[in-house]
Amino acid sequence: MSLTSKLLATLAAAAFATTAMAQETITLEDAYARSAGKTAKAGAAFMVIQNTGEADDRLVRAESEAAARVELHTHLIDANGVAQMTHVEEGFVIPAGGAHALKRGGDHVMFMGLVAPFEHGATVPVTLVFEKAGEVEIDVPVDLERKDMGAHTN
Repeated sequence: MSLTSKLLATLAAAAFATTAMAQETITLEDAYARSAGKTAKAGAAFMVIQNTGEADDRLVRAESEAAARVELHTHLIDANGVAQMTHVEEGFVIPAGGAHALKRGGDHVMFMGLVAPFEHGATVPVTLVFEKAGEVEIDVPVDLERKDMGAHTN
């Protein structure tokens, strides 16, 4: 076996191990995406992220080919009571043995510069990148009719 083949085999094994770890400790529930309509240039995704591991983890970024830019966002209320969306560069802590909800009016995945409109019933491919668990890929269903304020934990 050549050095290149050994290196590729090692990298593949490491990638598999990272994916397996993510699958064991991070689960996603109640995921959906939406935009304001067919002409919208932006959209968002919401879900509940469960961490069954024994240590806190952190969602550090999200990636998707569905938009020119994908960021982790939250809403902050300014001194005048006006809500403003802001990029959360440090990401979101997912507590050990707990959950973190990405929901409308709060933390969420923001898609800016949509490549194509979000169509009801379609899916948006998203890769969530965690500090410890690594990458988790999900196809987020688009639901333009949902009226609730997003993901919830029960």
